Amino acid sequence: MTAKKLVIKVTAGADAPERCSQAFTVAAVAVASGVEVSLWLTGESSWFALPGRAAEFELPHAAPLPDLIDSILAAGRITLCTQCATRREITEKDVVEGVRIAGAQVFVQEIMADGVQALVY
Repeated sequence: MTAKKLVIKVTAGADAPERCSQAFTVAAVAVASGVEVSLWLTGESSWFALPGRAAEFELPHAAPLPDLIDSILAAGRITLCTQCATRREITEKDVVEGVRIAGAQVFVQEIMADGVQALVY
């Protein structure tokens, strides 16, 4: 049996902090549990692909976003949506090391693979 993969698309940022935090928390817990995780940053969460931006995020009683991102990057993958990046004038040279920029075709390939569970926050 192949290991299950989890693909999480987070659409919320500081505009919906609880939903945003849930996505990063679930991704980090899944990584820590040995699940293969691919986290996609879209919409307002796109800003967290930039250095220092996660440190500005605050939510009482939630794990610090930079810590969650570090743990996800350590054993999983974080991808910034191409269109979301372009709309915000974010380029490959701007993002945190380890974050890739990819589009809908790659997202669809990931979620359609066997053994994949997809979640959207």
